[in-house]
Amino acid sequence: MSEADIIAAIRTVLDRHMNHPHLAGFAPEARLNEDLYLDSVLILQIFLNLELEFGLSVPEEIISWQDIATVADLAGLLARGSAPAAAPVAVPAAGEGVHGELDYDIKVHCFVSCVCDGLKKRKLDHRPFYFGIWDTPFAVGERAQLLYHGPGITQDFFRDWFERLYGVAIEEWYDAARSKEENIATLLERVAQRPAEGSVMVMLDMFHLPERENKFNQNPFPHYLMLETSENPDTFRVLDPDYRWEGEISRQTVLNAVRQPTVAGGYAFDGSTAHPPEDADIRAYFEACFRRHDNPLAERLREIVRAHLAGRDGLTLADLPLAVRELPVITIRKYAYEHGFAYFWRALKLPAAEFDGWCDEIEALVQRLKTLHYDCMKLGQTADAGLATAVLKRIDETDAQEFKLKSKLGAIFDQWCEDRFPTERAPEAMRAMR
Repeated sequence: MSEADIIAAIRTVLDRHMNHPHLAGFAPEARLNEDLYLDSVLILQIFLNLELEFGLSVPEEIISWQDIATVADLAGLLARGSAPAAAPVAVPAAGEGVHGELDYDIKVHCFVSCVCDGLKKRKLDHRPFYFGIWDTPFAVGERAQLLYHGPGITQDFFRDWFERLYGVAIEEWYDAARSKEENIATLLERVAQRPAEGSVMVMLDMFHLPERENKFNQNPFPHYLMLETSENPDTFRVLDPDYRWEGEISRQTVLNAVRQPTVAGGYAFDGSTAHPPEDADIRAYFEACFRRHDNPLAERLREIVRAHLAGRDGLTLADLPLAVRELPVITIRKYAYEHGFAYFWRALKLPAAEFDGWCDEIEALVQRLKTLHYDCMKLGQTADAGLATAVLKRIDETDAQEFKLKSKLGAIFDQWCEDRFPTERAPEAMRAMR
């Protein structure tokens, strides 16, 4: 198919097969997310329909390709049949790359991004706090549906450890026992009286902020950000570190997003008291977070697929795409491994080029999860149980890839402990030699 044919096919898929409601601005130059409201899951749905309805081959490398901004970008990629060759990566010079300035960041968890924002402004290394992200708890609903947020998931673990590591107390001002309007009154008071170095966080439903990009197009989309007063009494100044966005939004719009029954939560803290973490606390935090011998996401995905295959509680394969709908939100948390590797790599002054190789392994894990998501959608849409073996094999491959990362990260953590606490490790070393 030519690029023009593929553009026409994309429109047909969106219109006839997906009943997409945002086609008024469809054009080759239309932006997928901002103009057409297409998130990563809907783009996978386009790929799947192009393959099943138009016989268009969609190679694995295209499924995981990230640099797709417009309809024309998407059509061009499919017309070529492959992703562009990756540009060669220069070997970092001494003092650059992982050993250079702390100027790069990873945004994978809204609560953590908010509390770490003040650390970065004070030039404190926030990366140890990301140790808890790659296996952050998620939920599985009654219908075997993967949920990145749900009842019972709190921020207590992160709140307590942030205070222990950095000396910053995080106060939970939202009171679940009070009404929504009472909590909004507290929010308004907190924002109005915010100290110069203080921060006020609130959970709201991003789906109800049409001014903001919602790259996952989730509905609902629970999300933490921070609010301040602005010179205009009708607007809030909104700070959203997780999406690297600051700007003003109507107070009415923001409060409507807070009022949604799908969200409830809020915190306040003063980052001016922050200090660098002690090595002993970093060790304790890593040990509290690190799950060397299990991968919760792979385990749950395996259970979810098998539940749909077995028809448990009336489930069918047609229910599987909805069951993995929120997988992309959980997948991006795996990028937090990079902060874990980087922190210990810098401390031990390990070779920068080898670090880049492990970043490639992290990327490989993320891409495997993206392709797995596509395979689950295909299994669900075709209801072809014969595809199940390949899906379960993909989960096994993802599991193995994550264990590979954990094995190396655990080894350099152990090396860091030996370097930082030599007297504590000495007895173990002596026993090992006997």
